[in-house]
Amino acid sequence: MSHFVDVILPLPLDNRFTYSISKDEANFLQAGIRVAVPFGKSKVYTGIIAEVHDRAPEVYEAKPISQILDEAPLVTSQQLKFWSWIASYYMCTEGEVMRAALPGAFILESESIVQLQKESEIIESELKDDEFLVVEALQNQSSLKIKEVEALLDRKSVLPVLNRLMAKDIVVLSQEIYEQYKPKRVRYIKLHENHESEDAMHQLLDNLSRAHKQREVVLNYFSIKARSTKPISAKELQKSSEVTASTLKSLVKKNIFQEYYINEDRVGFDGEITRKHIEFNEYQLKAFGQIKASFEEKTVCLLHGVTSSGKTEIYLKLIEEVLNEGKQALYLLPEIALTTQLINRLQAYFGDKVLVFHSKYSMNERVEVYQNVLNAGDDPKVVIGARSAIFLPFQQLGLIIVDEEHEATFKQYDPAPRYHARDAAVVLANFFKAKTLMGSATPSLESYFNAEHNKYGFTELSRRFGDVLMPEIEIVDIKEKHRKKRMTGHFSDRLLKEIEESLAEGEQVILFQNRRGFSPILECNTCGHSPQCPNCDVSLTYHSHSNQLRCHYCGYHIAMQQRCMACHSDDVSTKGFGTEQIETELKALFPDHKIGRMDQDTTRGKHGYEKIITAFEDLEIDILVGTQMLTKGLDFRNVNLVGVMNADNLLNFPDFRAHERSFQLMLQVAGRAGRTKKRGKVLIQSYNPHHQIIQQVSTNDYAGMYKEQLQERYNYKYPPYFRLVRLSLKSRDFSKTNEAADWIAKAMQNVFNQHVLGPEFPPVARIRNEYYKNIMLKIPQSQSLGKTKSVLQKILISFNAISAYRSVRVIVNVDPV
Repeated sequence: MSHFVDVILPLPLDNRFTYSISKDEANFLQAGIRVAVPFGKSKVYTGIIAEVHDRAPEVYEAKPISQILDEAPLVTSQQLKFWSWIASYYMCTEGEVMRAALPGAFILESESIVQLQKESEIIESELKDDEFLVVEALQNQSSLKIKEVEALLDRKSVLPVLNRLMAKDIVVLSQEIYEQYKPKRVRYIKLHENHESEDAMHQLLDNLSRAHKQREVVLNYFSIKARSTKPISAKELQKSSEVTASTLKSLVKKNIFQEYYINEDRVGFDGEITRKHIEFNEYQLKAFGQIKASFEEKTVCLLHGVTSSGKTEIYLKLIEEVLNEGKQALYLLPEIALTTQLINRLQAYFGDKVLVFHSKYSMNERVEVYQNVLNAGDDPKVVIGARSAIFLPFQQLGLIIVDEEHEATFKQYDPAPRYHARDAAVVLANFFKAKTLMGSATPSLESYFNAEHNKYGFTELSRRFGDVLMPEIEIVDIKEKHRKKRMTGHFSDRLLKEIEESLAEGEQVILFQNRRGFSPILECNTCGHSPQCPNCDVSLTYHSHSNQLRCHYCGYHIAMQQRCMACHSDDVSTKGFGTEQIETELKALFPDHKIGRMDQDTTRGKHGYEKIITAFEDLEIDILVGTQMLTKGLDFRNVNLVGVMNADNLLNFPDFRAHERSFQLMLQVAGRAGRTKKRGKVLIQSYNPHHQIIQQVSTNDYAGMYKEQLQERYNYKYPPYFRLVRLSLKSRDFSKTNEAADWIAKAMQNVFNQHVLGPEFPPVARIRNEYYKNIMLKIPQSQSLGKTKSVLQKILISFNAISAYRSVRVIVNVDPV
């Protein structure tokens, strides 16, 4: 009887692929094990076994697998089920989910190796110069990698040369699989067994009486050994003895010391558990009881707690209970910036039970966290991480906490799968029969709607911890201030006065401006020209620290222009402002105070967030300017004043969620003020102070905003009443993009009638020289989502069969945010 395996490959292809295996392999292999398999003419890929069976493929002959890469499954059966759900719901392929779910090091690369054909006759006179160079190199070494051949010939394309050599039967090409992950090996030192007896020790010290440095190292070794039973690392011994590596090496050569290696985790916890008990006030206690009661009936609960009401303590208590039951917990956060603050709080309670997982970690660190979760066994862990943490191989998941659940950053944009971590977390929890708690001071309309309609449990925390009052919110009319000439740069006299008072009292200030860079537009005052990006339909943003004009979409940059590029006039000036310009103005206004900036430009490194947040917590920064990174649940104890520099550019965004987002952002940033004893103050600068949303923010009126926005969504058929699927078409050919969009839109309108919007150009219609066009499909609640998607899939299959539109790529985004 023949045996086969179905394999998921990390490619954007719809099918699983079947390969043949032997009887012995069939007895050993199981779902979740990695195998290297041939695919296409010369490629070898890492695949994950989805099923072992005895059904031969009907259309093609199954190739045998190349290699088994694991002894035990690397992917659990629950993960495979979850991958399948993600692929089906978000209309992508399992291969794309696999690529997103596994750390890159697990998807092994194959490398082409060039070797001389054995017993081949080489007639040098018949070889071209480039062929001769390759053959000569292979005569000196057994094999060459493709990259080495490229370096040798100093050209990018070497396959024509190798093809000619293969045709002459001189070389062969083969594939070699290589591991990318390397465990961290730490070098340790111990005394050689010959010197372990007391007499031998004394003899050793006498022998080293002239070699003072080496004697010092041995004495140091004994003193460290007396203090601790832990193994002694070479680095530690070298440092405490203040000697060079060569001194230690010579002691090993003389067989005085022995060296050995231990594999160690790159991500470890060396601190101590400093907090044992979680104490609640009466409001937290009540909310905690309500959450527990709602979990009796429902699997999901929404916690609507105002900023600084002590939601984190409730999360910690729930996590503690889950860990005590021997289960795992997942704590999802929208921003890496938030994890840096929360890691310390979680580690203070749970010590080394805390695992951290996010994209700023190196590939090797992510592999180790993955393996720790997979091999947790009876040692339950709490994983804290950004959205990709939902793909970890949980065994016994008991609880998922989605903090700041309203955040748009829980949605993955590119590449596929374009999943929403909050919604996917609810499905993942259901697979394990676990509970999901969503928390926010400004819940998303969809979650609040679900709670109102009894789909989710609901709990409210309306008081700040320690009975601190909610911040006082004041709106400053900057149109009026400009008219009365009471503006200094972008600061109203009111904001400056409050900043001065806060600094005088030794308090810190946060200023929020949702745009990075110095200025978004450089404009000629003579002809009105502003430099545009040649690859995208956007103007270039001026960055003063590098004196460059930069595109935030493709990274294109040029030097700052002193003259107009169109009419060569010297009269050019910047329009609008970003965080960099605010920082520059503050340095001039408050030269004696330390100004910090937190945006994408200042947090690029692995520890970028950590450095700025720590400096602000340690009072090394007096005023912190930042983009929306600042709004995400950060807890600063000494901040008493928050300024929103310009509320209008949030409100005037072409998106049906713009008003909801603006409300959330402003209320969240306001929540950073006055989190201890004294009541905080928030100043919102706006040209339109009577705007409904700004008024609702000033009175903290979430219910009013919810009611109003919900009515608009109902009128215009948007979520939560209708589901959305957005199709984005992109191509380098403008007319092809238009034609293709019209073709798909017509095909969709034939089936879905008035529920199809578009095709329309998005606000930025060209990025990296590719033209974009969007089509939006609205799906009413009464319409089957599964059937709608399958019809859409059929339309896309028909579209892909048209050769004229082969260059047009269609991106499907289910539940776009």
